[in-house]
Amino acid sequence: MRGPSNLTSGKSPGRRWRIAPGSIKAYVVAILLVVVATALRLAFGLLTTQIQAFTTFYPAVLFATLAGGVGPGTLAAVLSGIICWLFFLPPFTELLPLSVGDEINLLTFLITSAVIVWATDHYRSLANRLKDEENLRKLAVEELAHRLKNKVATIQSIIAFNLSDHSEAKDKISGALAALMATDDLISAAQSRGADIRDILSAELKPYDLSRVAMSGENLLLPAKFALMFALLIHELATNAAKYGSLSKSTGKLSIDWAFEDDRLSLVWRETDGPPVNPPSGGGFGTKLFQRALGQFGGGLHKDFAPTGLVCKLNVAIPENGNAVLTEKLRELR
Repeated sequence: MRGPSNLTSGKSPGRRWRIAPGSIKAYVVAILLVVVATALRLAFGLLTTQIQAFTTFYPAVLFATLAGGVGPGTLAAVLSGIICWLFFLPPFTELLPLSVGDEINLLTFLITSAVIVWATDHYRSLANRLKDEENLRKLAVEELAHRLKNKVATIQSIIAFNLSDHSEAKDKISGALAALMATDDLISAAQSRGADIRDILSAELKPYDLSRVAMSGENLLLPAKFALMFALLIHELATNAAKYGSLSKSTGKLSIDWAFEDDRLSLVWRETDGPPVNPPSGGGFGTKLFQRALGQFGGGLHKDFAPTGLVCKLNVAIPENGNAVLTEKLRELR
């Protein structure tokens, strides 16, 4: 069992500094905001006589409501009205009488403050509700990913037991499941938006020594559905390269180049310095499978068994992706 996440433990930095609505801290903050507004009004009054009495107090009401809700916002409005009445509306330091104009100004301030308190509290409640819903969604995704890993682990155990006499089939299926799990982790890290193409390639080729692999291409976020299929394709190519191609020899090299233009991904997988390669008779099962899978995206896969090594070319449409997404954007989500 996993321990409680920051979403439920209440120990995250954001919650530590959050002010509870209607708390003592919220009312203290409201009073301090009125004090600051008063000081600013006095300072502005020394600079010019053309400033209105209530100018600096509107923000105090706004921020008091944002910080603590209706109660602190109302307190800030009432205190601001009293202070302005006493010190910034003539006759100073006396509550009565006020001119008709000042009475209208005071009443306007109180009505406007009431609107500010209501609107700000409504916004505050809506923002908090959306934040809670987003946290709940993230928690549900994390829990689903955790359960999925457990399911995959169980499936791998079943496969290992039932295919113990068929090691090649067992390894092939287990490897494909591992590729899907690794890509699922990348997709979860990006909050289900997809997975970065370079991260997928690195995850699949890491067991074969990445120093032998040259990658060149723009940073690109692949949509989730395509990312899973792409991971299986790269896993198939990497497995074959490790068995029969350039990755089967210590001197072998692999280069992968890709580009994204007009909503289409072009990728070239090029093996060099490996053993001589020959095309399989009748075409491999994996190649046929991925040809059909890529057909969903209006693309295809072409293999050229050149004397220097396998050259595999992929061209496929990715309309969901829109513009290329920088890896830095993906990092911010993690």
